[in-house]
Amino acid sequence: MSEGNPQINRVLDALGNQVRRDILLMLREGPMPVGTIATHFSISRPAISKHLRILQEADLVGYNINGTSNVFYLKPAGFRDLRVYLDLFWDDALAHFKRFAEGNRHLEP
Repeated sequence: MSEGNPQINRVLDALGNQVRRDILLMLREGPMPVGTIATHFSISRPAISKHLRILQEADLVGYNINGTSNVFYLKPAGFRDLRVYLDLFWDDALAHFKRFAEGNRHLEP
């Protein structure tokens, strides 16, 4: 079932990889050049660049050119879209919990 918002699908696909999630956690500390990011992983720098490209296509990161380096940073807008999507499920879960709790009031001491 690949229907729905194509942007959310890109975000969820991007988050489906541990290396990309680790990169996002690193970028929480602030913008970082590719070379610095790559030193934290046992994979090649081109592989890190590919992961960053996927994160960029998902609008989770952006970059600025600083001399000969690309400095990557988090883009809050991509995370807002994800949060809106996840909130759909959270709202449903809360509604189900409320119905359950109201249906079991007779069990209270």
